[in-house]
Amino acid sequence: MNHLIIGNKNYSSWSLRPWLLLKEKKIPFEETKVPLYVEGSEEAILEHSPSGKVPAFVREGITVWDSLAICEYISELYPEKLCWPEDIESRALARSVSHEMHSGFFAIRNDLHMNCRKKMVFTKITSDLKTDIERICEIWKQCREQHADAGDYLFGSFSIADAMYAPIVLRFNSYGTSVGETERAYMDTILSNPSVKEWIAEGIEEKEFIEECEVVE
Repeated sequence: MNHLIIGNKNYSSWSLRPWLLLKEKKIPFEETKVPLYVEGSEEAILEHSPSGKVPAFVREGITVWDSLAICEYISELYPEKLCWPEDIESRALARSVSHEMHSGFFAIRNDLHMNCRKKMVFTKITSDLKTDIERICEIWKQCREQHADAGDYLFGSFSIADAMYAPIVLRFNSYGTSVGETERAYMDTILSNPSVKEWIAEGIEEKEFIEECEVVE
């Protein structure tokens, strides 16, 4: 049985990625949520993940941690699910933008914490944050313009790339981030996705409050 260990749905952008991939590809899994930054949370996570961080994915005695590593593992377990685009050129671009997301955009991570309950217009846009936002928009626009005829996601059909960028969509939506028409259409696609709606609704209902993730204007 596939077992995914996640953190708070309201705050844990890393957890959303493999969870969303599993949901969208209709892969059965058992979910365990460990509330973050409370007494005993680190010990609880270490029971499943040697890194002491979420998400973690356990299957038949094999444990994989880190959101992108989990997504890659799922792709290998279920090749018929086409977690990456089929053609080599699109797959190369999808991997490139996914890894860029995984390793960068620190201003967005630091200034625009994921928070499903948050709805505001964030105006303290530093030069670093502006650069990150512009690069995200550039990626979305490039991918959508190249694959517009194949569907509404970055590469037409839902892929790991969409799972990687979904938390950014939630962040931009929470903080009223201004984007172009093509990028806005992509955000609407993600926000109207039933699995994303489910995650947001459950995140909003959570009672945990992490002060450092509560951005104020």
